[in-house]
Formats: sequence, structure tokens, C-alpha cells
Amino acid sequence: MSLAQKLMGGHGGHTDPSGATDDAGGLIVRPRLYEGCAGLCFLGRRKSTYDRIVAAAKIGPGDRVLDIGCGTGYLTRRAALATGPTGRVVGVDPSEPVIAYARRESPQWCEFHVTGGDQVDEPDGAFDAAVSSLALHHIPPADRAIVLREMFRLVRPGGRLVIADFRPPRNRLAGHLVGGMTGHAMQHNPIEELPGWIAEAGFTVTGRADLRPMMSYVAADRP
Repeated sequence: MSLAQKLMGGHGGHTDPSGATDDAGGLIVRPRLYEGCAGLCFLGRRKSTYDRIVAAAKIGPGDRVLDIGCGTGYLTRRAALATGPTGRVVGVDPSEPVIAYARRESPQWCEFHVTGGDQVDEPDGAFDAAVSSLALHHIPPADRAIVLREMFRLVRPGGRLVIADFRPPRNRLAGHLVGGMTGHAMQHNPIEELPGWIAEAGFTVTGRADLRPMMSYVAADRP
């Protein structure tokens, strides 16, 4: 069992024709363990990495922000620092344990919904920006386009989108090590296809960049 499966309690996962389980659809059910592991994996750069995501989404005071696949709410809270108490930040995740953790740890102007990213109970154009980090590879491949279209619905015209996800190492040995630690979904995460998926959902891609040590992001606007 990979580290990712332990963090998720062994839930979810789909098997591809090679027999590998991809971990997509898994839910994080051990939030404190996840937080501890995340701090180690980012090599001391977690705060600066997530603040770069917030900056790429141009989040500022009073903004309304949606965080899809928010997990323990770390990015939600970094966004909330940028919006201040005049803003509104909504985190969405299907795992009840991580949402309970996020509610305890987050400021009052953060709200959380226990639901998937494919059906968020918010009105059209309710948000100035939508963000997501290390979540898309957990969504079953057949559902990713649905989630991106839902994000398009929820972001107002002229609003922003930033999606950050795991960037697999190009070195073959490093890739095998990542697969053993985190699972098939992260080892083979098709991050290079993310700009195309975002464009197909209706957004205009405006930029992309790597985030050390292990992520990349794509930024886009809603026309």
C-alpha cells in the first residue's frame, strides 16, 4: 500500500488495463497525518508555494474565492489571508474528516461544503477566482471535464482560475520512487494535458509555471 493510500484510508482507486491502481477517486480520511506528511514533502516551501498560487490567481481584499478539492483547507486559508474578512472563501471536498478539520482551523470568513467538485451548491458566477491544488489527479479521469465545466460556471466573467497539481519527475528511477510512495495516479499524472482541459472547459489560458519542488500550475481567465 502506498503512502497516498494510507493517507486516504485505502478508499477509492481505479484499475487500468495494466493492473495498476491509480488512486483516483480516493478520499483523504486522516487529516492530521496528511498535514504532517505535506509539511515534509514540500521541504519547507509549502507556505511560499501556496502563496504563489494565491498570487497567480490575483486574489485580493474582498474577493470571493472557491477552492475545489480543498482537503484540509491549507490553500483555502492562504487565500483567506489575501481576501481578509471582507472576502468570502469557500472550500469544497467530498471527505467529511478533512472538512471537519478545515472548519476548525480556518477563519470565520471561510465556508466549507462536503461535496464533490462536479456539483457545488453555489449560484452561477458567484466567485471572482477559483483555485485547486493537488486535487485534480484524484478525480476519476471521466469526471475531470465535468469538474472544470462546473468551475467555469461558478467563476464570474472576467474571473480567474489557477489549478496546481503534481508534476511527475522526468527521471525514470525517481518516477518509480514516486509511484511506490504516492501511487499510480501521481506517478503518471498527465500534467501536460491540463492547459488543454482548461481551454476545453471555456477558459482562456494565460500562463503556466513550475512550483518547486513537485508541482506545476496553469492560470486562466474566464472570458
